[in-house]
Amino acid sequence: MKLSNKLIEDVVVEVAGEDVLPLIKLIKNKKNVSEFKLAEALELEVNFVRNMLYRLYHANLVSFTRRKDKKKGWYIYYWTFRTKQIKHLAVTLKKKRIERLSDRLVREKESNFFICNSSCMRLDFETSMNFGFKCPECGELMEQQDNDENIKKIEEEIKELDKELNPPKKTKKK
Repeated sequence: MKLSNKLIEDVVVEVAGEDVLPLIKLIKNKKNVSEFKLAEALELEVNFVRNMLYRLYHANLVSFTRRKDKKKGWYIYYWTFRTKQIKHLAVTLKKKRIERLSDRLVREKESNFFICNSSCMRLDFETSMNFGFKCPECGELMEQQDNDENIKKIEEEIKELDKELNPPKKTKKK
């Protein structure tokens, strides 16, 4: 897995939200950047910037040092983006995604699902039966859905993620 700007952005968006991307652009490849300077550059209040930084911190994507301001007596935090963590986190996120997709695949294969013509809701057999096979949203009669296409899509996504995690090894030619 090659470290690219796209990979960094994808991982950051998944763990901290899209609103954090402008912050990443400011802090990437720099060390010990003051949260006040970040807030000023982003034209946001420091509390909003701290919130973003804490989301990144919980994902282990930033580290900080704390220094006391000699004049005012309060602490100022200086933040550093941990680019090296991206690859590890990307692998972890893909593994979790495969796990969730595998669970969903089991549910898709083991259950019958029902849907109305308007596609308001998709319910399993038991829930559909509780509603008398009538859509709780629009009142239309619900019919069993052929979920072979869903199963196929989930299997393909799992296969693709697995391929990304375990790329085929290149063999040397003699």
